[in-house]
Amino acid sequence: MANLLQFLIPKDKKFFPLLEKSSNNLVAVSKVLYELLTTASLEKRRELTREIERLEHVGDNITHEIVHELSLTFITPFDREDIHALTSALDDIVDYIYGSSKRIETYKVEIISTEIIKLAELIEKAAIELNGAIIALKNMKNVNKIKEASVKIHSIENHADDIFDMAVARLFDEEKDAIKIIKMKEILSVLETATDKCEDAANVIESIIVKNA
Repeated sequence: MANLLQFLIPKDKKFFPLLEKSSNNLVAVSKVLYELLTTASLEKRRELTREIERLEHVGDNITHEIVHELSLTFITPFDREDIHALTSALDDIVDYIYGSSKRIETYKVEIISTEIIKLAELIEKAAIELNGAIIALKNMKNVNKIKEASVKIHSIENHADDIFDMAVARLFDEEKDAIKIIKMKEILSVLETATDKCEDAANVIESIIVKNA
């Protein structure tokens, strides 16, 4: 009966392509962030900040398109609440990446700590895993791949928590400038929150798998 219903329901031509587009954009943003934090050129850093801003607007447009389609579509490939939650989580990750780049620019941070770079690296890894999981959602034939991606994202988030805690501890031990402590802690916090949002997206994907098992 489940196979018959799946056969009768029209193949989705809207939401999967849009979700893939959103996750592809997330991967692009995360790669630019890592490049921004590892370049030695302040001029290049400014250019990359503008590129992240552009991609953030691209992400917003995709999000709005998905929400608009949800309001028009009666039959969706899975629960509309899950589509909305996954879309929002992906959008949140991009927003936090953009927020970190803006703070680095606004606070005129010139020396990027190894912990900040490591967090950006973890965000990129989580984004790539999310992208793969979302692509695999299309036909649900490789559920194990989706589950593996989810496990990796949870591990990445835990690792990010550890890096954040150690970075803040080191900051209070070594830095005497209170203003600099506030600035750096805020940047670290925004980056760590981005990994939390990656985990939120993974949780939604896990929920989708359970409901469609």
